[in-house]
Amino acid sequence: MVSALSRSASCHGSQEHDRHGQGFQLALLGMPNTGKSTLFNRLTGGNAHIANWPGLTVELLRGPMPDDGHGGTYELVDLPGIHDLSGGSEDEAVVQRFMRNTPPDLVLVVLNASQISSQLRLLLQMRQLGLPVVAALNMWDEARRFGIGIDHQGLSEALGLPLLPVSAKLNVGIAELIDQLHQWGEASPQGSEWPLPGPLPGTDQLESPGLEEWQQELVSRYVTLPEGLINRRTRLVDRLLLHPLLGVLLFLALVLVVFQLLYAVTMPLQDLLGTALDWVQTSWLEPGLQALGFPDVLQHFLVDGLWLGVSTVATFLPLIFVFYVLIGLIEDSGYLPRAAFLMDGFMHWLGLDGRAFMLQVMGFGCNVPSIMGTRVIRDRGLRLLAMLCIPFALCQARLTVFIFMAGVFFPRPWWAPGLVLFGFYVLSFAAAAITGLVFKRAYPSDEAFVLELPPYRAPSLTTILRRGWTSMLNFMVTTRLFILVGAAAIWLLTNLPPGATEASGGSLAAGIGRLFQPLLGPIGMNPELTVSLFFGFIAKEILLGAMAVIYGTSESGLGGLIQTEITPLQSLSFMTFVLLYTPCLGTVAAQIQESRSRNFALLSVGWSMALAWVLAFVVYQVGGLILSLS
Repeated sequence: MVSALSRSASCHGSQEHDRHGQGFQLALLGMPNTGKSTLFNRLTGGNAHIANWPGLTVELLRGPMPDDGHGGTYELVDLPGIHDLSGGSEDEAVVQRFMRNTPPDLVLVVLNASQISSQLRLLLQMRQLGLPVVAALNMWDEARRFGIGIDHQGLSEALGLPLLPVSAKLNVGIAELIDQLHQWGEASPQGSEWPLPGPLPGTDQLESPGLEEWQQELVSRYVTLPEGLINRRTRLVDRLLLHPLLGVLLFLALVLVVFQLLYAVTMPLQDLLGTALDWVQTSWLEPGLQALGFPDVLQHFLVDGLWLGVSTVATFLPLIFVFYVLIGLIEDSGYLPRAAFLMDGFMHWLGLDGRAFMLQVMGFGCNVPSIMGTRVIRDRGLRLLAMLCIPFALCQARLTVFIFMAGVFFPRPWWAPGLVLFGFYVLSFAAAAITGLVFKRAYPSDEAFVLELPPYRAPSLTTILRRGWTSMLNFMVTTRLFILVGAAAIWLLTNLPPGATEASGGSLAAGIGRLFQPLLGPIGMNPELTVSLFFGFIAKEILLGAMAVIYGTSESGLGGLIQTEITPLQSLSFMTFVLLYTPCLGTVAAQIQESRSRNFALLSVGWSMALAWVLAFVVYQVGGLILSLS
């Protein structure tokens, strides 16, 4: 693994660069909770994209940095956050393979200055590999507020590498850091010659006692730690938020507030955007197609197929933006690790730990990166069990369906839609709990759970807004093919054979609905809902677009039409099934990739289908019984 990275081998890639007019590849490396993502956005200006890398089965984020004014260009690659370069987690293995297969010209190691005594180890390990290294002491303002003294100049001289204090959140020291990187690029034709300060431990001894002694010596000489380092305000707040009972109640209250805000803020924005898209359709698209002389069938396909499907999905962009902003506020404030700590006891009862809870919460954004995040878990049994539970997380794609349905069928009183959303959030955790209890003996684990709680921080509004905007754009970019292909396929199913319509019941879609009616009828699914569920398997993002195409209406008219087609009880059963049934194709692909087992992915799909049907059956049949008795 790391021992294979000799100094001579690790520098061969950077020797391809000339002094001027060439590009340098820089790798950003650091532990979790060091502000690495914020620093990456500062250095790249938020202009980043996903890229594949040789020898890796994952995609990494990369973005351009400012050039040096002499023709030298710089590209920064954001590596996964790791604790130890010699560790055995999947993320650590990704970093090891990246360094071996595509060694960067320079490694920019970011450290949390307020926790420097424990974070120096990673810097020393990277220093041993012989790659050029520049270190950024991030959160410098936080370290000073806690009374931590760091002689960064003396530490820099002792390590033989530049060590700069910065605050990515406050944009302090970023210009100096960029200047330092430019100086490195201009000073060395090969970008790989750094003076080594005396003999270092061998690269095959990254876990040697000598490394620990070196770290302790540097800390004792250049770092001053005050007594009572824990912030008193942090300790006081933790007494409330980490209380076994009150902490759980406050967490549930926070989640309820988040869903109430989501509905209250995004519904007016969605209605406004939907009205605007309807105006574009009637004022520009339809007259334009007629003026160009498009055949009627092609006009019907473009307007009632592609446009209705795409525009319906597009109306939920405000929801995705607001959702990621709210999640960013919770995450960057330092509360999310505390929620994991708080829930660790309950998760342990399910055969999991607090990390699985954090990944479950991350799955609210998207199940795919949450599945990939299980790499931080070394134990295979625990990883597989977490991957079985994560697909039940109420991701933002499902959330679009629930907000729409809740607003249509449960609009009053004002708090009812948010309460419905909260109820399905609780149901998602109940499904994960059932899964853990059922499968914990099949995937046992005894790995210890160690979690470092960061101090509470005031989130950077600029960073969070940029993250929300980027996530919203990535949603459209990554799902555009699914949306277009799905909308086209749905139109074809509802209009073939020629002359068939949904109203006449002679279309292929109607045939599919009738074929599965014996299976899905007992849970309240009509043929139209059944067909939309099929396309929801491809991507939940296109589910409402599918319904709009099937019913032949726009997003603004879908609510009123669907109210006449199904009952509120059917809508609850439909939402239950959508929450729990087969995850999207992207999630299944991630499960296959991370588990390296198709049988495991098939088990996950089969289990989620069975659980979805059973719980939807309970909702529909028991709900119908209660209504008949009332």
